[in-house]
Amino acid sequence: MASEFTHLDPLGRARMVDVTQKDPSHRRAIARCRVYMEPATASKIASGAISKGDVLAVARVAGIQAAKQTANMLPLCHPLLVGSVFVNFRLEERHVEVETQVETVDRTGVEMEALHACAIAALTIYDMCKSVDRAMTMGDLALWEKTGGRSGVYRRPGRDGDEFAL
Repeated sequence: MASEFTHLDPLGRARMVDVTQKDPSHRRAIARCRVYMEPATASKIASGAISKGDVLAVARVAGIQAAKQTANMLPLCHPLLVGSVFVNFRLEERHVEVETQVETVDRTGVEMEALHACAIAALTIYDMCKSVDRAMTMGDLALWEKTGGRSGVYRRPGRDGDEFAL
């Protein structure tokens, strides 16, 4: 029962999964989320009228930093040499969509790095804009794609009109 979960030892105690016997391979993960807001807030982001500065530039850097620090925040996550991080945004009338892509050549995947980067970029958008819109919400955080490793390729089924590429 407890042995079905890779992060539990035979006695049900938390452990870090042993990946030392695995061969390094190229791995990539893409995550997405949204920050929902009032149209006036999105308009201010677009026009550069947020008093704290360039919201999306700061959120991009925050996301990159988050990807590199994932193992420091998630106790059972392996520290990885992150090869690349892309953080992109799509600004819509009532939300900002955040998309992150993380790549590495390592023994374990970068799904958590992509999700962490996405969440922190979204939180940064909230932080930068909270003085004009405290009612913002963040949601829809999900892994959209992963490649590499034993489990191969995973792609979340898309919703029509919901895709955007890096």
